[in-house]
Amino acid sequence: MAGEKVALITGASGGIGLAAGVALIRAGYRVFGTSRQAAPNEVRQGIHMLRCDVTDDESVKLLVKEVIGLAGRIDVLVNNAGRSLIGAAEESSIGQAQNLFDINVYGILRTTKEVLPIMRKQGKGRIINISSVAGFLPGPYTALYNATKHAVEGYSESLDHELRTLGIRVSLVEPAFTRTALEDNGDKPDQILSVYDKGRAAANATWRNGIANGDPVEAVAEKVVLAATDKEPSLRYTPGTMAGRLRLMRRFIPEKIFEKSFRKQMGVID
Repeated sequence: MAGEKVALITGASGGIGLAAGVALIRAGYRVFGTSRQAAPNEVRQGIHMLRCDVTDDESVKLLVKEVIGLAGRIDVLVNNAGRSLIGAAEESSIGQAQNLFDINVYGILRTTKEVLPIMRKQGKGRIINISSVAGFLPGPYTALYNATKHAVEGYSESLDHELRTLGIRVSLVEPAFTRTALEDNGDKPDQILSVYDKGRAAANATWRNGIANGDPVEAVAEKVVLAATDKEPSLRYTPGTMAGRLRLMRRFIPEKIFEKSFRKQMGVID
């Protein structure tokens, strides 16, 4: 349809990606989503699903080429594909760390690099990277996951500085615990050490409880739509109540007081 804006969302088979796609459709966008197992001509709640593996250069190139062939443009890119990993930093091999970065960080770099020439030619566009409160508040037993989110934060902020004069804006959406299958579908450490059993178990319990009682995916999707449609988009959006509260607490509460309370809430007792 002429004049219709187009959004591309990675990792849209469920959770935040699917909810963001549905919300963008309601906002008037034609939405393409990705999944590694998408079937030919699959449509999920109005989202045209395409197969893509964000860890594969050629797969990403083919994805973007296919979207342009079908729609002729890409106005919004939502980088949502990612995985979690709960375990002590020492419990993961370098290979496992590299695999996590390949999805959570380099996956964003691949899709962004392919889409940017299109947005530059259009003279406008929005790139929305799904980060986490872990991008500004690292917790125990998620060191590698936290590191990927910190990388996404730094990359996104620098990229936004570079692209503003070209009509392209970059935003981060930083959810706290959200009711998704992130923890269930996350990776497990590949070099388990018994010395960390108690702490790892506490971290897993905290994540399970936090996700079960977390914000709905629709709260995150709402911020994605704002990042896509705001006339003057913010660099950061914190969906739900917990994420915004944590950002304020981290900023204003003295470090030692905050750290003591945070460790207790995360199940790490000195």
